Order: sequence, then C-alpha cells, then structure tokens
Amino acid sequence: MLPSAEDLATRLDALGLAPWAEALGPALAEALKPGRHGDRPRWEAALKRLPDLPEVTANLTGPAPRLSSPRPLSQEERAALEGGLQGLRPWRKGPFDFFGVTVDAEWQSHWKWDRLAPHLDLAGKRVLDVGCGNGYYARRLRGAGAATVVGVDPTLLFSCQSAAFDRYAPDPQWLLLPLPFEALPKAEPFDVVMSMGVLYHRRDPLAHLSALAAQLAPGGQLVLETLVIPGDAQQVLVPPDRYARMRNVWFLPSVAALQRWLGRLGFESHCASLAPTTPEEQRTTPWMPFESLREALAPEDESLTVEGLPAPHRALLVAEKRARTT
Repeated sequence: MLPSAEDLATRLDALGLAPWAEALGPALAEALKPGRHGDRPRWEAALKRLPDLPEVTANLTGPAPRLSSPRPLSQEERAALEGGLQGLRPWRKGPFDFFGVTVDAEWQSHWKWDRLAPHLDLAGKRVLDVGCGNGYYARRLRGAGAATVVGVDPTLLFSCQSAAFDRYAPDPQWLLLPLPFEALPKAEPFDVVMSMGVLYHRRDPLAHLSALAAQLAPGGQLVLETLVIPGDAQQVLVPPDRYARMRNVWFLPSVAALQRWLGRLGFESHCASLAPTTPEEQRTTPWMPFESLREALAPEDESLTVEGLPAPHRALLVAEKRARTT
C-alpha cells in the first residue's frame, strides 16, 4: 500500500530532513488524501493482489533491478504477481524483474543509465532525484553506492509502482515524495541532484535550474538530462504548439546555450552524452500499450517530428556547483 503522509514525514525525519518533514506535512496530506485521484482505488487493489513471498533478495546492480526468492513461484503466485503488476500500467521507466516476471517498460532506462554511470562517484552520497518516476534510477543509484536517495514526483501512479517494489524490498534509505519539485523547501543537503527529462517541461528553465542549485551543497554535482537541438550558444527552439505530440514542451536549447545558462547560475559543466532518442529506446510494449515515440516521428523522415521539427536528441550534462568564496 501507499505510505501515509505521517509515515513519509517520519521517514524524512529519519533521513535528517526534519525541516522538510514539518514544512511538507500539509502538502503530503493533500497529495495522499483519499478520493483525490479517481484511479487510486484501482491501483491500490492491484497492490493488494501482489502475493506475499518470504526470503526476498534484491539485486540493484543490473539493467533491471531484480527481486528473487529461493523457491520458484507457484502458478497461483505468478498469476497474482503478473495481474497486480499489470494493474499498475503504464510503466514508463524500467525494466524491472519481479521474481522472473520482466516489466518491459516504455523506456529502456538502462541505456540512459549506462551513459550516466561512468560520470558519477556515488559512494556515500546523498542524492535528490527530481521527476524520479517510479524510482528506477533510485534503485540503480543505491546499487551504485549512494547512501541516501530522495525522489520527488507528483504522479501518484509512479508512487504505486515504487510501492510494488518496496513491498518486497523496503529500503530505509530511499524515499519517494508524491509532490511537485516546486513544493520542496530550499535546502542544501544533497551531494548530487538529478533532473532527467524535466527541464523542457518547465516554462521558466532558468528558475528550474536555480531551484536545483538551491538543493545542492557547494561543490556538489548536478546531473541534467534534457532535449536539445543543434546550434551555437544563441540557439533555442520554442515550439509553436506541440513538440513530438507533447503540449508541455517549452524550451529546447542547444548544448552550448544550456551550458551558458548553467554558467550564469554558478556551474561548471561538461556534456557527458549527446544521442538521438530512437524507437528502440522508447517504444510501445505490453507494459505500456499506448502510442510512443514512433508515432511522434514523421513517417516519411524520422529525422523530424510529426510537426516538422528536429527529432528528439537528448544531452546529458554533468555540472559542478562552484564552492562559495569568502
């Protein structure tokens, strides 16, 4: 089941975020208020279908965070498990392996992780994952040595998907807050702040970058992944309406423009990866059965979106927050 607002506040306190626990109490209570989301009863019913399984082991180091048991699942247990997990569709980030049941999500998120991992030193670090979705990257971060990971994402379905994994492998050093990032109080407790696939959804990208910086300790590391276009430091695309069928895309800068924005805010950055997004990486699956990237690309020319704009390319930037000088 989903944790209560009181449970989340208690866990924030245990993670050394007592000011957040006090400040976020009303927002958490509102986000988790019964009846606030019409699909919540269906999702919670799906969670209740998941079978009880003893002696669970979690492996967070592979492409698919994996849960295993020392004995095979019975036919009834496997049917209950698959039915519960299917009841939490669509799965956007993944894959996950639940006792041999592979949740093949829309995104091959391990591709992005493989681009990112060589640029991170996570041992003992405190990480904030903004727009964390169902916690896929949080599991990988913990598997790579992060001491604590706090995720924030307002989509309640993602909290339910994370709860499915947590049911079998609860992790006191991982916490998902079902809130928008903007609800968080300002602080500087994190060694690493991640914002992956969020910036282009913000009407004010510089305000978003400033808010990320406000959560980052001096000398800390910002991981930023976003849609970009070719061009120099003056090049920014503002879609006239939709971009790749998405209405909520506002600014697509060039890598050079994005680095200039970061520089103005006190970061030194480098581009760790620049790659096209392909229908092999983001696609329709039985676990996300709706239209995906292929339907957003021009059928006669996949270098363009259906709107005639440059097809998605994603840049992964790693930026260091300059330490304050006295």
